[in-house]
Amino acid sequence: MTLNKILHSPVAAGILLILTSLAAIIVCNTDGERFYTSFIHASVSGMSIEKLVNDVLMSLFFLLVGLEIKREFLTGQLAQWSQRILPGAAAIGGMIVPAAIYLLINRHHPQTFSGWAIPSATDIAFSLGILSLLGNKVPTSLKVFLAALAIIDDLGAVVIIALFYTAQIDVVMLGGAMLTVIGLILLNRRGVIALPIYIFLGLLLWYFIERSGIHATVAGVLLALCIPHSGQKLGQPSPLLKLEHRLAPWVSFLIIPIFGFVNAGVSFIHTTSDQLISALPLGIMLGLFVGKQLGISLTAFILIIFGWAQLPKGATYCQFYGVATLCGIGFTMSLFIGSLAFASHPVLLDEVKIGVLGGSFLSAIFGVILLLFAGRHQSSQ
Repeated sequence: MTLNKILHSPVAAGILLILTSLAAIIVCNTDGERFYTSFIHASVSGMSIEKLVNDVLMSLFFLLVGLEIKREFLTGQLAQWSQRILPGAAAIGGMIVPAAIYLLINRHHPQTFSGWAIPSATDIAFSLGILSLLGNKVPTSLKVFLAALAIIDDLGAVVIIALFYTAQIDVVMLGGAMLTVIGLILLNRRGVIALPIYIFLGLLLWYFIERSGIHATVAGVLLALCIPHSGQKLGQPSPLLKLEHRLAPWVSFLIIPIFGFVNAGVSFIHTTSDQLISALPLGIMLGLFVGKQLGISLTAFILIIFGWAQLPKGATYCQFYGVATLCGIGFTMSLFIGSLAFASHPVLLDEVKIGVLGGSFLSAIFGVILLLFAGRHQSSQ
């Protein structure tokens, strides 16, 4: 495998994320816990490393997410309405049902209500990485479906972050952000394709968004949606594709692994059995493991039964259900939303991590077992 293929491989990126996350967990359950805690809270230019990763580096992750969303809707797997119906509806079902399960389990604990969106997210790197490891045991159509669903899921997560995890708004800074977005749109409409101009205005947009009270990562998505994908001049490549191609390896092999190391660290040394089954981690775990597979599969099957959509070509219902189960791997985005939901309650963050790790692990194991069983059964026919 060439270096270029490795740098754009979901398998390699997923494995690296697993390794860095495991490293954080191991360190936190050994004598290195004190070092880990002091490291993530160390100050860099007046900002802790944890905040630097979650607010600054993750803005680049969301920039890449925004670029992928725009590309898929314009020229990719979501370019036609017929292509959007099944993954779009399934993604919505896969966000609503986990949130409902979480709120049901936490109904007597109002202090944890803000975590309702944690189990609604799907980790595209993990889920696609595992699916790719299964090779030809899974039809290509299901890999396309999962990628499309995860992209729409990411879009939903961005909207949730912007609407529900914003404390208070600074109107002046929000006005500055709006003017910057208008400027970016005008540049796009006038056919400007010079990426440095967009990047400069993107930095300005990040500053305004961060100061406005809206989470800074939203700036990455807004910038992505303004970067042109068409109207190339003199045979030059699409600015969107150029930026996406350059950014993807850095996000997959540096930013996301760093995020995993900084956010996955949880100590089980003093964890009691009561904590493991308390409402917060249990709601997240069941939301991811049970809610995701039910929300996605039931929504999709209803559409298919009524003839509004079709099962992905060459796939069986068992394989489809296996992929729906893999969508319960909510690692990166779930941890990120958890850090926003309980930013003022750091004591609860360990319970969030336990729930996310547990739900994601169960979804990965059960999803792989289902897909292997379905593939073996199909080949024996």
